[in-house]
Amino acid sequence: MDVWETVAITAAGVAAGGMNAVVGSGTLITFPTLLAFGVPPVLANVSNNVGLVPGVLSGAYGYRRELRGQRARLLRFGAASLLGGLGGALLLLTLPAAAFRAIVPVLILTACALVLLQPRLNRWVARRRGETARTDGGLPLWLGVLGTGVYGGYFGAAQGVLLMGMFGAVLHDDLQRLNAAKNVLASLVNGVAAVVFIAVADVDWTIAALIAAGSTAGGLLGARLGRKLPPAALRGVIVTVGVTASAFLVARS
Repeated sequence: MDVWETVAITAAGVAAGGMNAVVGSGTLITFPTLLAFGVPPVLANVSNNVGLVPGVLSGAYGYRRELRGQRARLLRFGAASLLGGLGGALLLLTLPAAAFRAIVPVLILTACALVLLQPRLNRWVARRRGETARTDGGLPLWLGVLGTGVYGGYFGAAQGVLLMGMFGAVLHDDLQRLNAAKNVLASLVNGVAAVVFIAVADVDWTIAALIAAGSTAGGLLGARLGRKLPPAALRGVIVTVGVTASAFLVARS
């Protein structure tokens, strides 16, 4: 790995850590970067997941003030995230690499669509918040968090968008507090998947270390400064990178 690859992967980690702290979808930056340098898709996904764990943890730490009073919520949904992340990681290792190459472009484009639709989703959430005051979302929300965990353990791009959409539509709470809870749950999903990958899969530790260093810094910066970034510009970058990655994967398959 030459110096430019090292710089590019580390910078992608910084951007991904910041995005994950604020909105999610950081994988749409790091994963395509690794593909561009010729890293095989499954190895890229595994190494990326391991590397992003410190970043999502740092983002959760940056929102620690908003986590106060949410212990019961985090314990309840944390169990769903852990189970889902474990299931998604096992799916990634069980299904053939060809299946991953076929599925991931669809997942990336779906994630891009969710990012594009986020302003409308936020408006819908705002309307719903005036109609409901449910405190825990019941079994349907728990199952939704479980399903998001499976998706996150398998690939993970935009799992934060999915969680925020579900939380905002059902839970009657401040959105910044919900975003803090989202960061913790994403940390659990990525963390349990990383444990599985480290135990039984091949990890490129150089790549993982570079992404870890970048995403840790990015997570802290994102928690402090992310709210000041122009949302439209951020969405534009995510979607551009995601569509490019999908086209690249389709061309290679």
